[in-house]
Amino acid sequence: MGSLKVTLCAGAALATAWCAPAAYTYAADGGAVSVSPSSPAPGTDVTLRVPDCTEKTAVAVSAAFESDVRLSLAAGDGVLVGSSQVRTSVRAGAYAVQVKCGEQARKGTITVRDERRPTAPASPVAPVDAGGGGTAELAASDAGDGARVDPPGPAHTVTGLVLAGIAAVAVALRSVRSRSRGTD
Repeated sequence: MGSLKVTLCAGAALATAWCAPAAYTYAADGGAVSVSPSSPAPGTDVTLRVPDCTEKTAVAVSAAFESDVRLSLAAGDGVLVGSSQVRTSVRAGAYAVQVKCGEQARKGTITVRDERRPTAPASPVAPVDAGGGGTAELAASDAGDGARVDPPGPAHTVTGLVLAGIAAVAVALRSVRSRSRGTD
């Protein structure tokens, strides 16, 4: 019995949290056309929803949008949905949104907030000359400053072969010792 109460309370809380923003938007827009987010900044993408429309498509018009918004049925719930972008040059303020839905005209509002855009990008747009760590000398354009110019020569080859021979002898001796210990 206790788990049923918890389940019902959790469901009610989830429904309240999910429906509260929609109810707020409908109240702000007069109950006809909802715009999400309801207070976007210039250049922001917005989504329009028109419930209970008798048509399968419609067009929303507002001076705040880049272009007219084509609305269409998104699911079987009878709500027309479409998206657009708020013009980047629009001034802050309230703008009317009009949708002709069959014989009815639906109205709503969108409130564009004042937001100053930065003139420079927020992140670097080109590579930063930050050094190369341990390989900085090798990657330097003037290779004469400590970077090796010539490839390994005969002396390096002989040294490598001698070290490889010593390693092979050490492995062979260890193998012989482990065999002798096993037979004792």
